[in-house]
Amino acid sequence: MASAPVANQLERAGKGTRPLYLADLDYSVLQQCMHCGMCLPTCPTYDATKIERNSPRGRIALMRSIADGRLGVTEAFGEELYFCLGCLACETACPAGVDYATMFESARADIERARVLAGPKRDLVRALSLRWIFTRPRLLRTLGRLLRWYQASGAEALVRKCGLTALLPRSLRELEPLTPRVQRHFSDALIAKVETPPTARFRVGMLTGCVQDLVYPHVNRDTVEVLVANGCEVVTPREQPCCGSLHAHNGELELAREMARRNIDRFDLGTLDAIISNAAGCGSHLKHYAALLAKDPLYAAKAKEWSAKLRDVHEWLSEIGTKAPAHSSPQVVTYHEACHLCHGQKITRQPRDLLRLIPGLKIAELPEATWCCGSAGVYNITQPEMSRELLMRKLGNIGRTGARVVTTANPGCSVQLEAGSRATNAGLEIVHPITLLARAYRAEKGAS
Repeated sequence: MASAPVANQLERAGKGTRPLYLADLDYSVLQQCMHCGMCLPTCPTYDATKIERNSPRGRIALMRSIADGRLGVTEAFGEELYFCLGCLACETACPAGVDYATMFESARADIERARVLAGPKRDLVRALSLRWIFTRPRLLRTLGRLLRWYQASGAEALVRKCGLTALLPRSLRELEPLTPRVQRHFSDALIAKVETPPTARFRVGMLTGCVQDLVYPHVNRDTVEVLVANGCEVVTPREQPCCGSLHAHNGELELAREMARRNIDRFDLGTLDAIISNAAGCGSHLKHYAALLAKDPLYAAKAKEWSAKLRDVHEWLSEIGTKAPAHSSPQVVTYHEACHLCHGQKITRQPRDLLRLIPGLKIAELPEATWCCGSAGVYNITQPEMSRELLMRKLGNIGRTGARVVTTANPGCSVQLEAGSRATNAGLEIVHPITLLARAYRAEKGAS
């Protein structure tokens, strides 16, 4: 059994703080792991280091030791849990159905509560991002417009040409190439509050997200067009807040609950057949609002209804039936499976089925399609070396397919792959599967 030696490794780091969130978990969640090791080959960090504590099995042993009171929450434990990508590949591989996501989020919440990784720089970054920027939609959009001006005005190009980025601290200098390209118009400017087809079979709510809204608003526009083309009236509330996935995955569970309440309040659930997400990481979290707010007397019932109606867009189109377009240009694409779509939501067939509907489109299967690209929320910021290693592995596999178009259904993956393509001059187009379907529908209209 792996638990004793792994626990002993961290015990030398100090007894630490007693847990709150791990101790409050239903103990059956912590007992699910049989230590069989089937997760080991699927874990990117264990694959890279071959160190037991860097594996799901090792981390679960540590979490269980902390929940049992044999260990406390220490700095070493905090560093280990933030080395984990949270990709959930271990959940797909596990024969016992281990709920790693719940343990992972609870452990990170205990780490932040114990402040074992606290420091002036880290505290400032978390306060500005998680507690300030990503809780205020208007502020986020204002900052997005400022970044858009910097990029579009030529200021960014001038700064790079003059080598001024060399004056930045190393950590910021390495992150600068990852800066996503903010678009001129955000989702609210591209999508009407209500868009209705000639004959509506369903009424759905559309989630626009935060990063998706600023960087890929055209994906939201394409999603609405595809839904309308398939008989859905689409309701898109204005100025939607972050879904809270960033907060939950980074140990801010109470803020995640607050963001969940705000999102629920934006939608009239009783009038909707489904609530649509087109971002894998967001969708995986959004489906767990029921569990997140289970103890909230005011929101528990609403959250349960929310989770029951939440659908990934590929999943929803598969349920209602998708109209095949009549026209499209021949092309070869490969499909990278976003971790929280294939592992978090167990959706793998539906995006491929959707792509196969497009005339002339050929799918070149991607080796290790379900292997993480290294984005993992903010992992490319907090663990740049491991993130870069995973990105290069992913780009190498993409190169083997011969495809120049890569489809993926998560904004974090898109930002990561676009940055990798620029850095290596790979010349890849990174595109959402829904965008390819929307293009085919437009080609059909143009031909008629």
